[in-house]
Amino acid sequence: MKTYMAKAEAVERKWYVVDANGVPLGRLASKVAAILRGKNKPTFTPNVDTGDFVIVVNSDKVVLTGKKLTDKYYRYHTGYIGGLKEVAYKKLIAEKSDLAVYEAVRGMLPKNSLGRDMIKKLKVFKGAEHNHAAQKPEELKLF
Repeated sequence: MKTYMAKAEAVERKWYVVDANGVPLGRLASKVAAILRGKNKPTFTPNVDTGDFVIVVNSDKVVLTGKKLTDKYYRYHTGYIGGLKEVAYKKLIAEKSDLAVYEAVRGMLPKNSLGRDMIKKLKVFKGAEHNHAAQKPEELKLF
């Protein structure tokens, strides 16, 4: 029996819509990262981007369990000396919830050029509306 190795040009991509309303951030991010990577397909190949497009809606209604809302921080560096910035997740979810979901998913993808290509297939929206109706995305129930 031969092992199947997917070719990048032969991959068929689907579009999925995921509703983040009431879903814990980490659980949402791990499921979405697996779909972006293509691990839900039988044609999964580690060195080829076989994943699908994912649209996440209602990112402002995502939940953090425990005391993460007050104790967890989103940290980034400006590039200047002493430029480490911290934003509490309570403020981040209130103001830029799409960034919180985006960064959670990005952290679960490979840290190489393949991961950078995979994250481009993620579209995150704060509200229930999205502008990808022309792609005819399928509703995806995670939980």
